[in-house]
Amino acid sequence: MTDSLFAAVGSGGLVGFTLGLVGGGGSILATPLLLYVVGVAQPHIAIGTGALAVAANAFANFGGHALKGHVWWRCALVFAALGSAGALAGSTLGKSINGTHLLFFFGLLMLVVGGLMVRPRRSALTTVRPVDAKMCAMTAAVAVVAGAASGFFGIGGGFLIVPGLILATGMPTINAIGTSLLAVTAFGLATAFNYALSGMVDWQLAAEFIVGGFGGGLIGMFAATRLASYKNVLNRMFAALIFVVASYVLYRSIGELAR
Repeated sequence: MTDSLFAAVGSGGLVGFTLGLVGGGGSILATPLLLYVVGVAQPHIAIGTGALAVAANAFANFGGHALKGHVWWRCALVFAALGSAGALAGSTLGKSINGTHLLFFFGLLMLVVGGLMVRPRRSALTTVRPVDAKMCAMTAAVAVVAGAASGFFGIGGGFLIVPGLILATGMPTINAIGTSLLAVTAFGLATAFNYALSGMVDWQLAAEFIVGGFGGGLIGMFAATRLASYKNVLNRMFAALIFVVASYVLYRSIGELAR
């Protein structure tokens, strides 16, 4: 196995492992790994390639939730369709921004994601909202905003989609997680398609990353069942990793901007 292939499969495995182990937020590592471990030279290619890998990993996890009946299909399809339009708009804007500036914003986003993971989660009871004009409008707004953010940064966006779905519809958390995975898949595919139109997806690298992601995801899910009682500790450890990577991304991007 060549060094580049090992780096791509290994990086994909790390992303898949973190997704399987701690859930949402794991895909935030895809772009930094592609840039600083695999060695992708252009930020936009890393984002476009990472978006495709994120979509594949999300779809693999989606299958398990669908089989368990965790997906609210009507909501999932509508949310995915509306959010994909937002992802196309967000990725179009992202492609037009200088790669160094985009990485700086990405580093700031990583700090936000890390902060959300550190914050203690409250198990609040929710009431399913009636399907009326207000609920539909709120769901549509959340879908477009989450899709636009996902497309702009080339991320899954589950950390936005899950609370957004709960806020808009009142669905239980487990259903919001299962439903969100179809949206993450759709947003990633829309973003990757948009980047591919500009030649900003490395297809071979994406395939290697995805293969690693599937293997890492299986190991992560197995480890998650064994370490379920340490869930909060794992979240904090992963948040610390995100803060370290965010600091490095910001350090590199600020250095480039200062030149």
